[in-house]
Amino acid sequence: MATVSRAAAIGAMIDDHAAGSRKRRRIRSTDDYELTRVLGAGCFGVVVKARHRATGEDVALKFLVRSPDGGGDGKRRRHRAHALHRDLLREACYLAACRGHPSIVGLHGIARDPGTGHCNLVLEHVGPNLAHVLRDRRRPFTEKETRRVMRQLLSGAGRMHERGIVHRDIKPGNVLVGGHGVVKLCDLGLAVSMASAPPPRGRAGTRWYMAPEMLLGRLDYDELVDAWSLGCVMAELLTGETLFPGQNSVDQLLRISSVLGGACVGFAHAPLAAAGQMPPTHSCQKSGSPWSRNGVEGRGSTPLWNVVRRGVYIFGTLIGDVDRDPKGFGSMTPVR
Repeated sequence: MATVSRAAAIGAMIDDHAAGSRKRRRIRSTDDYELTRVLGAGCFGVVVKARHRATGEDVALKFLVRSPDGGGDGKRRRHRAHALHRDLLREACYLAACRGHPSIVGLHGIARDPGTGHCNLVLEHVGPNLAHVLRDRRRPFTEKETRRVMRQLLSGAGRMHERGIVHRDIKPGNVLVGGHGVVKLCDLGLAVSMASAPPPRGRAGTRWYMAPEMLLGRLDYDELVDAWSLGCVMAELLTGETLFPGQNSVDQLLRISSVLGGACVGFAHAPLAAAGQMPPTHSCQKSGSPWSRNGVEGRGSTPLWNVVRRGVYIFGTLIGDVDRDPKGFGSMTPVR
């Protein structure tokens, strides 16, 4: 009952944000949709493309396919299942808070399975994720294409941060690519509200795109962990390869420090910016604009460092555009 009540509250948030006065059902039924194909699957959940039977609209349904079966009695299994559904509804809350932004996947509503009583997310259907696009095109993005993608991702992340939400798992697999060059952040399953979850905060994310402070176990990280992840995504667009493909957390930190310097591994704010300020002594002193590129030549001219240097420049110019926008980059219109 508590789950249904929370789902109804989220539905009310969506309706309040929607334009017009036409009333809609706040909780739909999964029977309203015809499942067509699987878009992605994880340990406990799956995202399926579906078609609304009445309107013919294509959507993406995200739901749990089973409860965890890691042992324990029935009470423990029910507790784990409840926790998973709570996380799913928390994601719905975050999407509802950001609803209407063109660079964040849209939440249409919540659908309840009449057979199980489980609630599922009804999401905007966009297209393949960026990881699949990178794999299939077999060549890097041009600088112009990269700028267009990153401007949209910065805009979407900015809206989340304005709402006090940190994604914590930005990576190519969590970026959807639609028509006309549109990209959207998706999968807020690991996101956290800075207001409701003050420090200490737990570790979350995907290792290759995880900020050093997260890898080091710092519990007071903030939205700038998303900035690091965005920088890693940008480097992957420019090269077609993962920037820091560490085998484990230690290897990940070693790979980062080999390019940015050991001091930067412990730098808690905007690591790419710190790299742009690093003098030949490899110290990372913060001065002036956080996106300053002073001393960027200090690390030499290895191929990987050249990629980072180019990325810092592009990232810096985009942030510069944001800084000049009095409304902030959360309000920027995506370039198409």
